[in-house]
Amino acid sequence: MSKTLILSLTIAAVVTGPSYVLAKDQPNQAFIKKAIEGNLAEVAVGQLAQQKGSSDGVKSFGRQLETDHSTANQKAISVATSLNVMPPGEPNKQQKEIHQKLSRLSGAAFDREFVKNMVTDHKKDIAEYEKEAKRQNDPAATYASETLPTLHNHMQMVQSLENPPKTQ
Repeated sequence: MSKTLILSLTIAAVVTGPSYVLAKDQPNQAFIKKAIEGNLAEVAVGQLAQQKGSSDGVKSFGRQLETDHSTANQKAISVATSLNVMPPGEPNKQQKEIHQKLSRLSGAAFDREFVKNMVTDHKKDIAEYEKEAKRQNDPAATYASETLPTLHNHMQMVQSLENPPKTQ
């Protein structure tokens, strides 16, 4: 009889335990995890741009990334907590690889690769955030909607670095 009770309590503990164990199946929870990883990556790459960039534009954009994504990450972590999601503590493997690749460059070579990467990254991020923002009555959707203007602003900034105005 006590074995049955122990087994029942064990099953109950697993079923009612921390919901972040089951979080991987929920789209809003997966989104917020990716958002946090992305924010952490953007902060790190923004810091790198300030150190390794050769142009004032790249350095300035790096400062903007660091500031905006630090703020966004605080909000994303709050959303993760409300969704019972364990927030990631670092960027994902691919983001780390990009950081490593960029860290080996400097000067104009860094600027070109950084800008190229940021254009690609922000296009992908905007698409993912727009998709998430379409959900109704969801904290992750609200976060996505509130963050989209910043991502669009970043896209405009980085595209201006990609195609600087021609001087005559």
